[in-house]
Amino acid sequence: MQYRSTRGNIKNTLNSAQAVIQGLAPDGGLYVPVAFPHPDVDLAQLSNLSYQELAQVILSWFFDDFTDEQLTTIVNQAYGDQWEDDAIAPVSAQHDGNYYLELFHGPTLAFKDIALQVLPRLMTKAVTLEHVGKDIIILTATSGDTGSASMHGFSDQANTQVIVFYPAGGVSPVQLKQMLSLRGQNLTAIAIEGNFDDAQTKVKEIFNNHDFGHRLAVNGYQFSSANSMNIGRLIPQIVYYFAAYGQLVQRHAITVGDQVNFAVPTGNFGDILAGYYAQQLGLPIKHLICASNKNNVLTDFFKTGTYDRQRPFYLTNAPAMDILVSSNLERLLFDYYQGDADAVTELMDHLTQSGHYTVTAEVHDQLAQTFPAGFATEAEVRAEIKRLYDQTGYLIDPHTAVASHVTHQYQQATNDQTPTVIIATASPAKFPETVLTALNGQAPTTTGLAAIQTLFDQLGQPLSPNVQSLFDQTPRPEQTIATNEMEAKIAQLLKLDD
Repeated sequence: MQYRSTRGNIKNTLNSAQAVIQGLAPDGGLYVPVAFPHPDVDLAQLSNLSYQELAQVILSWFFDDFTDEQLTTIVNQAYGDQWEDDAIAPVSAQHDGNYYLELFHGPTLAFKDIALQVLPRLMTKAVTLEHVGKDIIILTATSGDTGSASMHGFSDQANTQVIVFYPAGGVSPVQLKQMLSLRGQNLTAIAIEGNFDDAQTKVKEIFNNHDFGHRLAVNGYQFSSANSMNIGRLIPQIVYYFAAYGQLVQRHAITVGDQVNFAVPTGNFGDILAGYYAQQLGLPIKHLICASNKNNVLTDFFKTGTYDRQRPFYLTNAPAMDILVSSNLERLLFDYYQGDADAVTELMDHLTQSGHYTVTAEVHDQLAQTFPAGFATEAEVRAEIKRLYDQTGYLIDPHTAVASHVTHQYQQATNDQTPTVIIATASPAKFPETVLTALNGQAPTTTGLAAIQTLFDQLGQPLSPNVQSLFDQTPRPEQTIATNEMEAKIAQLLKLDD
């Protein structure tokens, strides 16, 4: 397997280990396979594999620089006893006619754990394979969950440091406590005065600052990323789409070869892109329903063909989706433009310079066939949490509620009877304030851990081990800096010589 940049010359390729280490291409593009793998997929056989076995098979298609033995070790360590469910990503029973793929049973209670328990182990092995003599600096912007999940995954991993930037006031109290409480000599989380897009844009700028990169190198460091911009973060997410399909086959909800829909709460477009990649690998996915919150830039894009980030930015009750620049959409465009890096570069330059771009009518028509899109307001998020709980007793977090609401609207409008799996991206315990407000019709008097306890008391349920661990952590003081101070802060943390 060779990887190239979405904006670069096809002759400039990296192997899979190099692509994982590099994270983001020097030209600002994202790494994609030069030739997408086309394995002989036996869905009946894959449906009988454990999550760990399935992960090893799929990772081997993309990361063939790693031996089978190395991948076995990586997978078994990533999906071990830190998970609360042996299935890793269990599919719920049907609720109101749909299934929910629960991706929140890992150590930080959100879907980011699925990939960020794998990526640090891939990274460590890749550094060994490539004989990298530098420490790897994991530089990441987060809207909440990536920060805590990457810090947990990389905690005390040899020859790595993690620096996470997040929007001040733009993450939930539980997400903030997780980031400020995780222990590890190599972990730092810093708030910035701005939103997630500000943080992500600056991180990309720092990545592509060649002078700063040289300064890092002479001090023995090299940047990489834990965002879904890193191909080593994206590929492990493909696995749970196959795992969900296999579970439906095993319980005789579908037969092998039947089509399914997946509805995905979408911000940076990594989660839903993994579903698209699963479809390209042969998983019979009919539609990938793209569900946005009030920051509905993706909804408008799939409906009109124009991506326009020049709009109000909203802080919502589904904060992980408070994004106006969806980075991974670039990989999808690269595919739909038949690998034309010049066309993708032109679109991305137009986005940077004017704040918008428009795809061709042909590309828009093709996208619309696969990606129905919709969005949910904050009131609709609360209403969906209550509706589903009152009708079925099943409780979801606000991000999952976005996808659930959009799915409900889509099915009513189209009468699409295809079995549908809604991606449940986080535990309700991560957003207890919104969940309690939805259930009770008024905001709780408590926040954070106290609100979690109130929620579980109301539900009459004990705290799960990973939720309980939140109560056993003591957060560090929060640091807040201006966006234009990020580069200097990195230099200070790493004690860089000029």
